[in-house]
Amino acid sequence: MYIGSNGSPGLMHCLWEIIDNSVDEAVAGNGTRIDIILHADGSVEVHDRGRGIPVDVEPRTGLTGVEVVYTKLHAGGKFGGGSYAASGGLHGVGASVVNALSERLDVEVDRGGKTYAMSFHRGEPGIFQDSGEKRPDAPFTPFEENSELRVIGKAPRGVTGTRVRYWADRQIFTKDAAFQLGDLETRARQTAFLVPGLEIVVRDERTDRTADVAGDAEDTTGQTGVIETSYLYEGGISEFVDYLAIDPPVTDTWRIQGEGTFKETVPVLQADGHMVATEVERVCAVDIALRWGTGYDTKVRSFVNIIATPKGGTHQQGFEQELLKVLRAQVEQNARRLKVGNDKLEKDDVLAGLTAVLTVNVPEPQFEGQTKEVLGTPAVRQIVAQVIRKDLAQRFSSTKRDDKNQASQLLDKIVSEMKARVSARAHKETQRRKNALESSTLPTKLVDCRTNDVERSELFIVEGDSALGTAKNARNSEFQALLPIRGKILNVQKASVGDMLSNAECASIIQVIGAGSGRTFDIEAARYGKIILMSDADVDGAHIRTLLLTLFFRYMRPLIEHGRVFAAVPPLHRIIVINPGSKPNETIYTYSEQEMHALLAKLRKAGKRWHEPIQRYKGLGEMDAEQLANTTMDRSGRLLRRVRMEDAEAAGRVFELLMGNEVAPRREFIVDSSDRLSRESIDA
Repeated sequence: MYIGSNGSPGLMHCLWEIIDNSVDEAVAGNGTRIDIILHADGSVEVHDRGRGIPVDVEPRTGLTGVEVVYTKLHAGGKFGGGSYAASGGLHGVGASVVNALSERLDVEVDRGGKTYAMSFHRGEPGIFQDSGEKRPDAPFTPFEENSELRVIGKAPRGVTGTRVRYWADRQIFTKDAAFQLGDLETRARQTAFLVPGLEIVVRDERTDRTADVAGDAEDTTGQTGVIETSYLYEGGISEFVDYLAIDPPVTDTWRIQGEGTFKETVPVLQADGHMVATEVERVCAVDIALRWGTGYDTKVRSFVNIIATPKGGTHQQGFEQELLKVLRAQVEQNARRLKVGNDKLEKDDVLAGLTAVLTVNVPEPQFEGQTKEVLGTPAVRQIVAQVIRKDLAQRFSSTKRDDKNQASQLLDKIVSEMKARVSARAHKETQRRKNALESSTLPTKLVDCRTNDVERSELFIVEGDSALGTAKNARNSEFQALLPIRGKILNVQKASVGDMLSNAECASIIQVIGAGSGRTFDIEAARYGKIILMSDADVDGAHIRTLLLTLFFRYMRPLIEHGRVFAAVPPLHRIIVINPGSKPNETIYTYSEQEMHALLAKLRKAGKRWHEPIQRYKGLGEMDAEQLANTTMDRSGRLLRRVRMEDAEAAGRVFELLMGNEVAPRREFIVDSSDRLSRESIDA
């Protein structure tokens, strides 16, 4: 119930609980560094420089503060209006649950010039008889009458903090449950962004890092030795947004801050130990950083008291609803300039290209479950909406030139998204499998196939009219359709949605495929089972193929994700082997210089001759229909390369690097990668 599962996610959730306690101290202004160490023996340690857990005896229970925190539910410093104005916890159960699920947990506290220590075995306090290294299976003696918080040394003057090291209970967690370094680094980076000035150091001392890839961290599987990474950011969530956004900006990163109050009835722990329902006034602080870019992907990260809420909640609902409301009003005010007609903005239009980090600080927030993935406090929705409404109203009414330009560009951007959606919806509604009435709506240059079976059908996007003539005769007209394009299409990574839709080649490709584009793309409506890019085997052909792939990646990505986009592989050489006597000569095609030289060496060794000169194809148009069919189009003999995409974010960064507006990173990439290029592969 509290940790979600007994696999790796649950194991990681226990670690988040301990880390969040340390982060709460840092947020309260106590300590600027947290160390997280994954030990080689499977344990994990979290060390902060906060005030240290209280060591005094708590009068109601007669136990020290350390034992109360790690053994009693609803007893954390954040519960009942205690030590923190706002924190990640709700139930006060995090540390005690982690303790209960640990075979061994050791706590050391530096406070008041002394170092205190206490150990637990599956939640029960006692003493381990360690001989040398600490081990979870060391002999354990539980306290029978009074527990003891031991003093094990002196702490340097002015030094305070808490060290927690625990070994997860393998009777509870599955055998393959492991700490995921990628998840941990992503969470550490994220927290460092959210708490400016807090340094978080992640140190991995494990020797086995099998299947330890997650988040956006690099693959460390199989690496040996210690891996240590430090995260420290001073720019806060504005810097977080700049890190998350990969597309060129339409607006600067805007910072929106404000707060509101609300009342709620909560149980408060009284002096006599009873819980009494009491109405209290809460203050909710809102801090948002957002910017729009030229892309259409949305990245919204929401947090409550530094805790990520990946499934949203009332704060994200208020954010999205008010954003739509404000921008709808602005579009209506500028309807004549924007030429919007009777169409209305929808949420997807506004969120397209948006990168935002939304944080709220709420005392004792209500989450849906201890895993804290969804915020449930109802009043937060209206407070977030009020803050956004006030700030954006000032921005759109500002007379500053920069503010006016950005507001105008933003409205143009979201209206173009709306028009693209309306246009794509019209395409989707009208461009289903063609029948006698629909055929006139498709581009005239499309040479369609006869079958209505989408899975069997193939669309060849062919470079140039010269290749089209040959391909017409080479294709199987039952299930192979042809769409010629003229030269190099628009680079849609740099262009706006409006420019893309107004480009004849891009528009005809989207129209022929018939499934819409962007957010409204519906793969079920696609008219062909395979999309095959057929371009010349030279540098220009490779460039055209790259431009086409950029179009598919940005506006028809599900086709790539479902493995329905292919690149044809036409041969480079045609070798006619001379056979003796009346035996007909043999024709062999090769697809690279290396393959050709290897074949010639083999023929030479066998004493065979071939016609000179060997034909080198510079383009598809040089082949006759039979050659093109045998090598590139006939299913029985052709070679296709399926275009795959394992990681959408990584692919997005590659497309932005190679096809985007920023020239300097691309030049740097080309220079750094030049030593991997074979000069023979350049068609010059």
